Amino acid sequence: MGNGYQDIINSIISGDCKDPHVFLGMHVVDGKGRKKDIAVRVYHPDAALIELLEVSENTFHPVPPKYENGIFEITFPNRKDLFEYQLKITDRAGNSYLTHDPYSFWPVISEYDIYLYSQGNHHRIFEKLGAHITTIGNVSGTLFSVWAPCAGRVSVIGSFNQWDGRRHQMRQLGASGIWELFIPLVGRGDMYKFEIKTQTGQVLAKADPYAYYAEKRPAKASIVYDIDNYSWNDSAWLEHRADTNVFSSPVSIYELHLGTWSTLSEPDQNGDIFLDYRTLANRLIPYIEYMGYTHIELLPVTEHPFDGSWGYQVTGYYAATSRYGTPEDFMYLVDLCHQNGIGVILDWVPAHFPKDAHGLARFDGTAVYEHEDPRQGEHPEWGTLVFNHGRNEVRNFLISNAVFWFEKYHIDGLRVDAVASMIYLDYAKKPDQWIPNKYGGNMNLEAMDFLKQLNTTVFSYFKGIMMIAEESSSWPMITKPPYMGGLGFTFKWNMGWMNDFLKYVSMDPIYRKYHHNLITFSIMYAFSENYVLVLSHDEVVHGKCSMLNKMPGDYWQKFAGLRVTYGYTFGHPGKKLLFMGSEFGQFIEWNDHQGLDWHLLDYEMHKKMQTFVRDLNNLYVNEKALYQVDFSYDGFEWIDCNDNDHSVVSFMRKGTDFHDMLIFVCNFTPAVNDNYCIGAPFELDYELVLNSNFEKYGGYEQDCENIIYKTEQEPLHGRPCRLRLTLPPLSVLVFRPLFAKEEVCEGAVSGQDN
Repeated sequence: MGNGYQDIINSIISGDCKDPHVFLGMHVVDGKGRKKDIAVRVYHPDAALIELLEVSENTFHPVPPKYENGIFEITFPNRKDLFEYQLKITDRAGNSYLTHDPYSFWPVISEYDIYLYSQGNHHRIFEKLGAHITTIGNVSGTLFSVWAPCAGRVSVIGSFNQWDGRRHQMRQLGASGIWELFIPLVGRGDMYKFEIKTQTGQVLAKADPYAYYAEKRPAKASIVYDIDNYSWNDSAWLEHRADTNVFSSPVSIYELHLGTWSTLSEPDQNGDIFLDYRTLANRLIPYIEYMGYTHIELLPVTEHPFDGSWGYQVTGYYAATSRYGTPEDFMYLVDLCHQNGIGVILDWVPAHFPKDAHGLARFDGTAVYEHEDPRQGEHPEWGTLVFNHGRNEVRNFLISNAVFWFEKYHIDGLRVDAVASMIYLDYAKKPDQWIPNKYGGNMNLEAMDFLKQLNTTVFSYFKGIMMIAEESSSWPMITKPPYMGGLGFTFKWNMGWMNDFLKYVSMDPIYRKYHHNLITFSIMYAFSENYVLVLSHDEVVHGKCSMLNKMPGDYWQKFAGLRVTYGYTFGHPGKKLLFMGSEFGQFIEWNDHQGLDWHLLDYEMHKKMQTFVRDLNNLYVNEKALYQVDFSYDGFEWIDCNDNDHSVVSFMRKGTDFHDMLIFVCNFTPAVNDNYCIGAPFELDYELVLNSNFEKYGGYEQDCENIIYKTEQEPLHGRPCRLRLTLPPLSVLVFRPLFAKEEVCEGAVSGQDN
């Protein structure tokens, strides 16, 4: 036995070996002409007996212990060729099993895979890294692989080896930082982690960053799983999506948190109130259809350890959370949505991740996914770690993850969280907490390049999808394509409009005339980006009050104020988003520990509020004027934006066809305005298509249909005639011009605003 053997034996026993395959398994140890001596070596520290089955001879040979500490070896002299064998292992308790030797297989991950990954361009690296049930030759098992570039040693530990890191030590593939091992007999449902020995000798137990499934928290193990067995039934939806221009289509999004939208009546034995994905699907989809929404947006469903993070502190980017069931269960939810014409958007968090010990933080004892310097690598506001978007393998991890959700789960869009924190180096940081870029500025150049690459990549694979930026600053060209210098998103959340508008509707109406610009200024920039108007979960938590409780005034005024708030929102250019519970006027803030107050629908005003939102959605999806030209001045025109004394605004929305037009009149005071006049673009009759003051919505006017208003032949607001109205308190009125069959001159629509 040479010294080289002793060194590698010592490294295997001490757990410092980067390639145990060079010693373990079958090897030619001596060659004599056409004959050779072949040795098979096995390391199993807890084995009482090991036997080798020579498959062609169907003969068992005892493998005696040799060297030290669990290393067994048998030598076959004067053999012509290597041969197929299996190992029968008997432990000290007398339990036996027959298996192929994990150290008898060649590497599976190719040099080309490694090259693409190191360049940051392996868009389906999730098919290589992680745990994949596979068959090599005629041997079934699981291929494990992980990126841990600075690890001293990596092992697979799990339910199949008593979580013993000595048993299945992996080999490192060259200088790639990727470790790999095929383990026979391991299959679906087996739990595992990667045991990593750092350069300083610390031993870590890490969940698989690429795992498809994980234990339900507080347990932390990954689970071997195959997600390719679900039978999808949404081909018609995917074909329709690919042919749809999302910019000129209706997009009304119902944002929800799966854990609290609907819950168990009593906590289960673990104290949880969660329903499973399938039960949620069967309850949620009829409701979304009833309410008329086009899409749902789910707060993150990726695996996360802490309920209170709402899913925004992710440890399992490739795993649908096991809180609500299996991956197939979540696929069922998406599939059923698509079969019923409902799109599915996921909140996605490529900006930062938590410090949980089993997660990505200092994955191999060094800053692998994050920056080493805390001024670059930590978010002091959130207590999380920042992705190093300048590292190719990290970009690959995230871009491949986006591709994964679109490809494997048929998702229709990703809402990218915290984009502002990515593109500003000094986001929420004090002067001594950040490092300028190479030009001395506060722009995160690597993150900008990542976002451009992300959007370019996913749009090259999938047609009709949406990439939505939650970006709270005035950074320009978020939704412009990268070739124009933009970041390439489809839409951007309109946080400026949201902040101004909620400030306005939350104040006492007596003061609103002094702040009229809060509801008119947004049109100055409404077409600079492709916006989504959001009244999201962030606005109904942490003491901000629910949407209903933001409204000043008495009980009736709160509901009336909320109706005009929603009416103005649906009239304003931009796609729409409303958080769950806001549609029926939940009084309390959203609580992530309890379900929505659905019992409120037993009360008249809440039920009528829900009816109003439903009718708004129906009006929205059926009127091209409200969605066809959302991102151009061609789709919007003020009639009067200057009546701050009455806190009234009036405007037109227009589609591409001349006849697709609606007029909105919004009264933001609790006063009735009799004989209120607005300029009318045509000398025609106008049909009232929505009145938020009808009794069916909680108002006091009798419900009526086909109410017609006639114009008066007196110019106003630069228009050829006028409409004389009675404006109910805190109300929105919507009118449609009744065109005759003959064409009206298109030039008559334009007018000069006063």
